[in-house]
Amino acid sequence: MSYFPETMPGVVPNMDDHEFWRFCNERSLHFQSCALCGRLRHPPNPMCANCQSTDVIWVEAPERAEVYTYTVVHHASHPAVEGRLPYVVAVVTFPGLDGVKLVTNIVDIAPADVRIGMPLSIAWDRISDDMHVPRFRPAGKESA
Repeated sequence: MSYFPETMPGVVPNMDDHEFWRFCNERSLHFQSCALCGRLRHPPNPMCANCQSTDVIWVEAPERAEVYTYTVVHHASHPAVEGRLPYVVAVVTFPGLDGVKLVTNIVDIAPADVRIGMPLSIAWDRISDDMHVPRFRPAGKESA
């Protein structure tokens, strides 16, 4: 599956999020958790905002999520996406991972049919030989 065309700029991991992307490349979604106080956080960063610990563990996310909020994009922010309009940019949450929200795209559904609270399942988008990006589709459309 490839949601955006090959001409779309790819992900360039940095020192804070390289581990997040390493897990994604294995088609496994993980989020940072403070090893001291247990607070989950995303996007990844070097220090817990709650207790200032730099000790981190990575927690695997469930493959199910739900739409927290979304918008439908009708104007291309990059020439590479002009042929993909309209598309959905969403914030999703995960059961059991309180406080974690992920900005992503919802695929395999007409933008007008997306709803807040809609159950979703992960859909890995292979954007290059060594990069997978988590997108989501309506739950029950796993074989689409």
